[in-house]
Amino acid sequence: MNRKKHRKTKSRRLAIKIAAIMIVSVLICGSAFGIYLLKKAELAADRSFETAGDREMSDLRDEQVEPLHDNVSILFIGVDDSEKRDQDTDNIRSDALVLATLNNADKSIKLVSIPRDTYTYIPDAGHEDKITHAYAFNGPSSAIESVEELLNVPVDYYVRMNFDAFIDVVDALDGIEVNVPYDLKEQDEFDKKDAIVLEQGYQTLNGSEALALARTRHYDNDIERGKRQQMIIESIMNKILSASSFSKYDNVIEAIGDNMKTDLTFKDMQSFFNYAKGGKPDVDTLTLDGYDDMSTGVYYWQLDDESLTEVQDILKSHLGLQPDTSTLSDSSETDIADLTPDENETE
Repeated sequence: MNRKKHRKTKSRRLAIKIAAIMIVSVLICGSAFGIYLLKKAELAADRSFETAGDREMSDLRDEQVEPLHDNVSILFIGVDDSEKRDQDTDNIRSDALVLATLNNADKSIKLVSIPRDTYTYIPDAGHEDKITHAYAFNGPSSAIESVEELLNVPVDYYVRMNFDAFIDVVDALDGIEVNVPYDLKEQDEFDKKDAIVLEQGYQTLNGSEALALARTRHYDNDIERGKRQQMIIESIMNKILSASSFSKYDNVIEAIGDNMKTDLTFKDMQSFFNYAKGGKPDVDTLTLDGYDDMSTGVYYWQLDDESLTEVQDILKSHLGLQPDTSTLSDSSETDIADLTPDENETE
């Protein structure tokens, strides 16, 4: 009996040792993989770094912001610079413009998608036009200035990504889960007609399918298109932040590669990791309401002034650039007068 007990004890100790060795090995491998990913991400960030012309910071800022401590904004610019369209670089336009504001205190994010046909003033053109045309003048800097002119909030950073990067990132994550709002037939990234066929409902989309859903303009309007883009961005964010995606980060970094340009440094990017420490950050999507306008013979999306003002105020408040006047009582005339003395004097 003693010998049997002794053998069982030795077996248990051996099993514990083997388990301990396996755990340590996993931790070491995980740490080594983490260090490898960090270095690879740093190299990719260095390759992607590019300033928007000679722009050092927004003219709407008094001083340079620091993502680790301040509320900041990032403009995501999606462009189609495929070989077919790249033959005339002056005609490259932004196919998607999404502004994200990040509040450092509560780690929340607000997303507003700007319809590509929005009629607004283009500073580098010197006149009003579709905001999608801004990029053709001077690349990211023209797009940034036009968005600042429209929303009256600073754009602190930009991320420019082409369609190849978008497709490859989604594929590197083994697809994303999206609720497709309707049956869809759409061309693919090579402009092959009806190459993408989707049915309505919740499903996993690959990169080409996700891009087709984000880009289609045949089934609804620019507002709904913006909502679809916001939904897809959230889906990508959810997949990246899921624990199961850690092993895929290598492919995600590789997918971004040279297909992304940004004025965010690697140190800036690391600061944003704090937003994911407590799990998925709170994301709120905003809409720029408006109406179709063909009065000039050219289609424009004319913004509703009240909706535009509301979005501007929400973004300013989220960035901490003005007090949230929505909490003020309508009867607090004295307080409102104190906030806007010049306007009351004029009246």
